[in-house]
Amino acid sequence: MKISRICPKCQSNEIIRFDGSAGAYGAGNNIITGYTNFSAVKVNRYVCCKCGFVEEWIDEDELSALKKSKKAKII
Repeated sequence: MKISRICPKCQSNEIIRFDGSAGAYGAGNNIITGYTNFSAVKVNRYVCCKCGFVEEWIDEDELSALKKSKKAKII
């Protein structure tokens, strides 16, 4: 949905984005990569307003922070 702006489930083009956030005590839609909130990588949500399908995406410029995280487990 991020790129096509079309829901893969119902084909609707009514897509809205909610920006990721990082609040106190880790609140918000994020991934903490270190020991403080300052290391949070924000996860953006794309929601279909017709069927409710949701996708979560991380901005490309923040992917390197995830790869460097000691908390990440390579599978």
